[in-house]
Amino acid sequence: MKESWSSVDTLETNFRPLVVIELAKGTKEETIEWFTKRIVDKKANGGAQLLIKPLVTENGNENIYLVGASHLRLLLGAENVGLVKECNDNSMRAFTYSSRKTFKDFADDNQNFLTMSECQYIIKHELDNLRAKDEKMIPGYPQAKLYPGKSIVRRLLTNGILVQIFPLHDREELKKLRHTWYGQVKIGYQPLDEIRCYFGETIALYFGFLEYFTFALIPMAVIGIPYYVFAWEDYDKYVMFATFNLLWSTVILEVWKRICAVMTYRWGTLLMKRQFEEPRPGFHGVLGINPVTGREEPVYSSIKRQLRIYLVSVPFVCLCLYFSLYVMMIYFDLEQWALDYHEENKSHFSSLMLYVPSIIYAVVIEIMNRIYRYAAEFLTSWENHRLESSYQNHLILKVLVFNFLNCFASLFYIAFVLFDMKLLRQSLATLLITSQILNQFAESLLPYWLQKRHMKKMKERMHSLKMDTDLSLVEQVNSEKEMGTYLGTFDDYLELFLQFGYVSLFSCVYPLAAVFAVLNNITEIYSDALKMCRVYKRPFAEPTANIGVWQLAFETMSVISVVTNCILIGMSPQVNALFPDSKMDLILTVALVEHLLLAIKFVMAFVIPDKPRDIQIKLAKLEFESLEALKQQIIAEIPQEESLSLKRNTRMKMLLEMIWAGQEANETCG
Repeated sequence: MKESWSSVDTLETNFRPLVVIELAKGTKEETIEWFTKRIVDKKANGGAQLLIKPLVTENGNENIYLVGASHLRLLLGAENVGLVKECNDNSMRAFTYSSRKTFKDFADDNQNFLTMSECQYIIKHELDNLRAKDEKMIPGYPQAKLYPGKSIVRRLLTNGILVQIFPLHDREELKKLRHTWYGQVKIGYQPLDEIRCYFGETIALYFGFLEYFTFALIPMAVIGIPYYVFAWEDYDKYVMFATFNLLWSTVILEVWKRICAVMTYRWGTLLMKRQFEEPRPGFHGVLGINPVTGREEPVYSSIKRQLRIYLVSVPFVCLCLYFSLYVMMIYFDLEQWALDYHEENKSHFSSLMLYVPSIIYAVVIEIMNRIYRYAAEFLTSWENHRLESSYQNHLILKVLVFNFLNCFASLFYIAFVLFDMKLLRQSLATLLITSQILNQFAESLLPYWLQKRHMKKMKERMHSLKMDTDLSLVEQVNSEKEMGTYLGTFDDYLELFLQFGYVSLFSCVYPLAAVFAVLNNITEIYSDALKMCRVYKRPFAEPTANIGVWQLAFETMSVISVVTNCILIGMSPQVNALFPDSKMDLILTVALVEHLLLAIKFVMAFVIPDKPRDIQIKLAKLEFESLEALKQQIIAEIPQEESLSLKRNTRMKMLLEMIWAGQEANETCG
């Protein structure tokens, strides 16, 4: 029997807090009453049909509320969001409550069928989909306007009434995860399945990619060590190293797609249907009608947005790029000063001074990257993109363009304008090592120290109070709400992207680049794990099937690396000796080789399937069965007396032919 939303009980004796809602101090009572009522109201009345209770602290209710849900409500929510779970026959299917018995490990009394992160994701989804009905404003705040279909949570956030929403940690599970993840120093794989169960697929995919990229760097590191030890000044022998670099950068990205498909199929996100994307919280405009959904929502002219992009954002980015180049030229002046100083003094101190300009420049690059990041976020938000995906794409484009030029422009200038390979090697080493040290300190060590200091003060204050409430829960909520908010994997992927550039673009000049990258990534795994478990609030799980636009960014970098390495090979004395009379022949030969290597690269990308054979078969089989079930459902709903007239209904006939055509889905695997 199919369960209806109306039968879901909103009262549960064993309340399990999953999500914390913090409202601003001084929030009006009528606002709190209205908001909590919408959370517990039935779905038919426009509510979320969740459970909520206030957290009582030593100062009474500080406008902190705990949100949970009944087991039945979570199961129906899992069907609503399209979670994919493993069946008893080991296949992966979208969960439905009516067929719940066919799923592995399901039992009516099994509260762990859904992971805690999945339960929190469901609650977050339901809260985000709380929408205004006939309210014109938020009760108690006339300036906070509402209209039918507007997200209530987003309006509360933008008006400062709602401070934050975050999921609670599971202390016991977190303790186990910490022990298996970074509690002991060992050489082995990360517990990616456990990370996925606790933090969700987006976080797990990042750590999976970090682990894979680290292992993929090992061949480059192993080959680079003898090149460094035995042929430091012999650039002729780097031709083979650069050639290997070209093939390596292509293969690792194509193999990653296959590994990613295997993981996300096992986790179920490869099969999840993409949901209709709602307007992002910061989107604003004149109230109008969305022609797709028919809902009333803000409408903003795309022409105005394009004018903002091309008349403001693009000139600003170009100005920042010019400033970056200006700083680069100052760096070269410092390099010349250090060289002149060394030539005059010839001392141990003057030798050390040769590295000072590169170190200063590396620090300045990191500072400029971080300042520009804030400016790019402000500009992209000001452009007023309707969808979060569009906002992220424009932000990533701005940041990648500036970071690429800011980090690599000096190396290109040294290699292809100054033709100084010794300075190129020195600058590459200094930039790579300095940026790694600064990132480790700024992203992990400093936040961990500050958080540990804050936790010590918090525990001293909490244990000095006499309280009748659940001290452990109050302590946990109060400590977690003061933690920093994890802003996503953007900066983590950006760091790997720049590292990939250092390794693939110029590593034939400095073979130890891959060695330092491996050492950095090993420590990065532990520091990022520490950061996720001890420094930041627990992020909401975000189902994803791949690393998104970053895959394209890495592939673009690998294409650029083909060009740079071909030019470096053409500049080597060994290749120049083959064309003693004609430089034009050398240039044409290098261009021909570069085009051939690019052709080989794209052929390899085409030949290597993005998904393994068994995953393709499983996906095709699932699609075939889904279409078969849909066909049978439509036929069963057609009365017998109407079946003959159906043939004369052209539109319905075309629909049935499309469905029956799904029987040929298995031919893709033949």
